[in-house]
Amino acid sequence: MKLQLIRNATMRIEYAGDVLLTDPMLSPVGAIESFAGIAPNPIVPLPMPVEEVLAGINAVLVSHLHQDHFDRHAREIIPPSMPILCPPVTEDRLREQGFKSVHPMESETQLKHITISRIGGQHGTGDVLNELGEVSGFVFRADNEPTVYWVGDSIWCEPVAAVLKDVHPDIIVVHACGAKLPGSETIVMDDDMVVTLCKHAPDTRVVAVHMEALDHATITREQLRRTAERQGVSSRQLLIPDDGDTLVFGI
Repeated sequence: MKLQLIRNATMRIEYAGDVLLTDPMLSPVGAIESFAGIAPNPIVPLPMPVEEVLAGINAVLVSHLHQDHFDRHAREIIPPSMPILCPPVTEDRLREQGFKSVHPMESETQLKHITISRIGGQHGTGDVLNELGEVSGFVFRADNEPTVYWVGDSIWCEPVAAVLKDVHPDIIVVHACGAKLPGSETIVMDDDMVVTLCKHAPDTRVVAVHMEALDHATITREQLRRTAERQGVSSRQLLIPDDGDTLVFGI
């Protein structure tokens, strides 16, 4: 398995012979409005041309339709015939946007040799949950590949803890920027939540993404490294790639 972090939650995942693109945010710097009143988003450029991001992609996996996860530029440049795997709540909107091969996932689907299960999450607490709506995470399984759990836009919560207990993933991909909207509590994991997750799965490699790309982020990569080190989580367990980095995992 290869995982290349593009930017934010956009990743190229090579797995069981296919290449998946997750949550494509392909806009240039400043093309999306500010989320926190600090700066337009994204705040950093793509690390490569869009054409390289899309080269060889077999399918797109969308966790939800917030602009930092499936933006207008992605909608315009991804071919309408591209298979799009998504939660059922997003199906109609994706079809309205012109995509012809939309595959809603109630719980589990098969993509060639890959079994993908959809997992719930919690995009914050309190009133902001109604505002932000439903989000999803996903578990990937295939013969001769590590089991991967992509948590998606979720804080540390019972549905996430249940996956660790029931699935025992080999790799966990976690959104770790501690994002906050004006007046809200944290809406994705912050550094302390990531450490909690690591300690609940001490034998699992954890990959921290969704960092340093948006104006409502509160945790940097360096802050996460320092918190993890201070609380006894090793750099071997917790991997914090830069945009453009590729990680390779075996079983």
